[in-house]
Amino acid sequence: MHHPYELYAGLRYTRAKRRNHFISFISLVSMLGIAIGVTALITVLSVMNGFERELRTRILGMASHATISAFRGGLDNWRAVAEQAAHHPQIAALAPYIEGEGMVKIGGELSGTLLRGILPEEEIRVSDIGQHMKAGSLDTLTPGSYNIVLGYELATALGATLGDKIDLMIPQASVTPAGVLPRFRRFTVTGVFRVGMYEFDRGLVLIHLADAQALLRMGESVTGVRLRLHDLFDAPRVARELAGELPGMYYVNDWTRSHANFFRAVRTEKMVMFIILSLIVGVAAFNIVSTLVMVVQDKQADIAILRTLGATPRSIMAIFMVQGSIIGVVGTLLGVAGGIALALNVESLVPLLERLTGQHFLSPDVYYISDLPSELKSTDVVRIAALSLSLGLLSTLYPAWRASRVQPAEALRYE
Repeated sequence: MHHPYELYAGLRYTRAKRRNHFISFISLVSMLGIAIGVTALITVLSVMNGFERELRTRILGMASHATISAFRGGLDNWRAVAEQAAHHPQIAALAPYIEGEGMVKIGGELSGTLLRGILPEEEIRVSDIGQHMKAGSLDTLTPGSYNIVLGYELATALGATLGDKIDLMIPQASVTPAGVLPRFRRFTVTGVFRVGMYEFDRGLVLIHLADAQALLRMGESVTGVRLRLHDLFDAPRVARELAGELPGMYYVNDWTRSHANFFRAVRTEKMVMFIILSLIVGVAAFNIVSTLVMVVQDKQADIAILRTLGATPRSIMAIFMVQGSIIGVVGTLLGVAGGIALALNVESLVPLLERLTGQHFLSPDVYYISDLPSELKSTDVVRIAALSLSLGLLSTLYPAWRASRVQPAEALRYE
């Protein structure tokens, strides 16, 4: 069997004990630099993937895939609209809702909030709120009972517990003999939910749809109809189709527009982090260039002897490309192994670091998500490995070309 001697020569140069230990040190640094860069890239992109997944899951668990509302005022014929929209094959569930702003007060504590009127039996089909009840139940929201369900952070801030009476005021005035007074109603706290997203846990209260209609004097109208789709990524297309099919003037919105800023920010951050961390791999690749340039200078006599024995410039170039590529391949493999291991365990390592340092890295009152999720994607691993291998290969071209241009007579003149 005939094997290319360039491969054997390149491997021998890599394994052989070098006289210049400084070259060996730079090779090791280059290898570790590539490994660290690849590990960092895989870990950071996995965390960004997990963050995007959690953000999407938690937002859409409380929001909706799409909504249908009137252009002005309330939606009077919401039952007919819901019945017609239900015929679309992508619609999994529908639920009416009323949304407004209010202020809750208990004792001396006061806080602004977002008010949402729901039908509990329908709401659990379009959102995940029923799965996040920390105390009480949504079933306690019945017409005329004037019960209320609070977010966990809001209940904590107000000091409210189950059974407490709480005043809900809305920004609408009532004319009384005593003058113009803000409209309010006393509710009973019958539930507390916690979805793990500060925006909802701190700023949302739920009441029954009929109670919201009476409080806001909306009659039989609602703000709109919430839709849950079989495939949430089909929301833009379904929204366009519903806007064209429904008779009359309706505003059909979907989650990609109502929460576009969140997901656009995550994608932008992910792209920027990929570019920045790729520079680590790029710097390590440049170290390979300097390493091979010094190796070529050190092996001038060996190159000259090979040339006199009949080696072509292309063969000399291949020898040093093999030597440089090995540094890139080993560094990439170490980085991929380290990145996968770290990405799969980051969710358990971060709490351990928080306990050791006594600090909470992601404060829930600052960040939407207070833990550090991770989602490893094979496409990211392949893309990062391909980038690292490509940079490692490209970094060998110039030194290998320099080696192929060595003239035997010049190299052996002073030997």
